[in-house]
Amino acid sequence: MKPIQFILSLMMSCILTSVNAQNQTGQDSTGLPGDNFSLQGALHLFQMSTSPEDFEKQLNTESNNVNNLDLNGDNDIDYIRVIDKSDKNSHVLILQVPISSSENQDIAVIEIEKTGDTTAILQIIGDEDIYGEEVIVEPASEGDAMGGNKGGASFEKDDAASAVIVVNVWRWPSVRYVYAPAYRPWVSPWHWRAYPTWWRPWRPLGWHAWHPFYAKYHRSYAIVHTNRVIHAHKIYTPVRSHSVMVRNRHSAAVGRYHISHTTTHVKGPRGHTATVKHTAVKGPKGHVKARKTTVRRH
Repeated sequence: MKPIQFILSLMMSCILTSVNAQNQTGQDSTGLPGDNFSLQGALHLFQMSTSPEDFEKQLNTESNNVNNLDLNGDNDIDYIRVIDKSDKNSHVLILQVPISSSENQDIAVIEIEKTGDTTAILQIIGDEDIYGEEVIVEPASEGDAMGGNKGGASFEKDDAASAVIVVNVWRWPSVRYVYAPAYRPWVSPWHWRAYPTWWRPWRPLGWHAWHPFYAKYHRSYAIVHTNRVIHAHKIYTPVRSHSVMVRNRHSAAVGRYHISHTTTHVKGPRGHTATVKHTAVKGPKGHVKARKTTVRRH
C-alpha cells in the first residue's frame, strides 16, 4: 500500500471508530459548553475523593476525562476550583472556572444535606449558562446503594413519590470529611493565572474524540427532574457566579437549545408547595426534541 493510501485509510478508520463510539453512547452534541463537562463523572470523582481539596485535584487531572472545558477560547483546558459554602447541616460545593481577572463562571454545584445521624443526600446541578438549563444528577445505581463499591449507601424512599429511590451517601469519604467536627469549609486558594504548580493545562479534544471517555460514568448516576436538596440550594442561589463573556460567547447555542419555559406553583396533599417548570427543548435544527418537567420543592 502506498504511503498516501495508508494515511487515508488510517484517517478513515479513526473517523469510523469515533462515530461508532458516539453512537454507542446514544447522545449527540448540543453545541453547548456543557457537552465538555461530565456531571456524572464529577459525582464519581467526588465519591472517590477523600476531601474537597482532593476532589479539586481530581477534577483537574487529565486522565480522569471529566473536564474538557475551554470557556474563554484560549485553546487550553480551564482550571476548575472548588468552593464550599455551608450552613448547619447543608454544604454546597461550587465548581467554578476563573474566566478572567474580573469574572468567574460556575459550572455546577454539589448540594449536600445531612438528614440524620448516619444519613445524607446530595445532587449535582449543572449551571444553566453551561447546559442551557439546570441539569440535575444524583447517584442511582443499586451497586452504590448496597455497598458494592468504596462509597456504599442504602436506599431510602422519597416522601413525595414512593417509586423514587434516594441513595444515602453518608459513607462517601468526602461527605464524612465535610461533616467532621474540625472541618473548616474548603475555599480554593487558586484564581485567574495563579494555579498549583502540579497543574499543566492540556489541549481540549473535539466532541467525537472526547465524548466516549466519560460514557462509563453514566451507569451509576442518573439525570432527574426533582430538586430535593432544599436548604443547600437556598444557600447557593445568592452566591452563584456567571460570566458575561461566557454568556455572550454561547448565547446563540443557548438560544437554539431553548424554546420556552412555563412555571406553575402547586400544593401537594400534605400541604407542601413546589414550583413546577415545564421546558420545551429543541435541537440544533430547531425541531422540538424533548419536553421536560422539573419540580423544585419548597
